[in-house]
Amino acid sequence: MSDVKVVKTLDCTGLLCPMPVVKTFKTIKEMQVGDVLEMIATDPGAMPDMKAWANQTQHELLEATEAGGKFKFLIKKTH
Repeated sequence: MSDVKVVKTLDCTGLLCPMPVVKTFKTIKEMQVGDVLEMIATDPGAMPDMKAWANQTQHELLEATEAGGKFKFLIKKTH
């Protein structure tokens, strides 16, 4: 997604569930509608957790990828 401008990066490397979700929730609350947050995690549980969180909160999960044991999420604040 080369056309997406990340406004903030949140590094949750080494944190276990539920901390990546908790930190993402707190960070996105401080952002403006339309801003994109990049969250990086190493917990394999982050993939299903972030998909469920985006569904529940109605923020837009633009990208969810895994490479080399790191999970990267691009989340757009929608409200």
